[in-house]
Amino acid sequence: MSRPEIEVRDLHKSFGTNEVLRGIDLEIGQGEVVCVIGPSGSGKSTLLRCVNLLEEPTKGQVFVGGTELTDPDVDIDAVRRRIGMVFQQFNLFPHLSVTENLTLPQRRVLRRGKAEAGRVAAENLERVGLSEKAAAYPASLSGGQQQRVAIARALAMGPEVMLFDEPTSALDPELVGDVLAVMRMLADEGMTMMVVTHEMTFAREVADRVVFMDGGVIVEDGTPAEVIGNPSHERTRHFLSRLLDPAMAELAEDGEGASDQVGGQVGDRKGEPGQ
Repeated sequence: MSRPEIEVRDLHKSFGTNEVLRGIDLEIGQGEVVCVIGPSGSGKSTLLRCVNLLEEPTKGQVFVGGTELTDPDVDIDAVRRRIGMVFQQFNLFPHLSVTENLTLPQRRVLRRGKAEAGRVAAENLERVGLSEKAAAYPASLSGGQQQRVAIARALAMGPEVMLFDEPTSALDPELVGDVLAVMRMLADEGMTMMVVTHEMTFAREVADRVVFMDGGVIVEDGTPAEVIGNPSHERTRHFLSRLLDPAMAELAEDGEGASDQVGGQVGDRKGEPGQ
């Protein structure tokens, strides 16, 4: 494994008496794409938000590029400039054009001049296939286009790491493909990426590793072929069976043994192309 670009050590996070993360240890190497999967409430998004300290860990350490974000003396704003984040919602300014949405953070945070910020904005709009929308306003864009603008905005800041929190969950199914295509492009370019997702095809074909979380802990961590294609834990198999074939999972719960059948079907995917 290459040097850790993201490192999490014994991470705990509680909200009152609710312990959401219970001792997470995770390393992501430079250029790696790691997809985090798991049921709702498993702690996936909380873990992602702790990586750039949008959530303050209750206990543990987080390092990005060798710098400890959880050090009380760290310049967190300086470290966050190296981390791009894309949320479920697009968070674009509705009163600003697409170009203005990309140039505003560059000028305010990175202190770039108007011309340089405009050039960088144009380059990144081209990367996500939206050059023709530079003068448009968010309300005139589809959800998929808005999310691609949000990705371009993050890229315009020149991040070393990209964090994605269910970036396609708010999109209509027919709009998902264009967003995932941009993420595939970033993976091909060698961007370090941590992706919370329910898109199993993307995880199988693009991720270097897949992490399955449940109950605030990491249950499995391995290649897509291992975790999705041939999971070793019953909790993982149950989650995948419900995700990939809900009808069969319901039969299994009725005692008809369908979960074993689904487990075999998932295991059959191990040798498919793209893994």
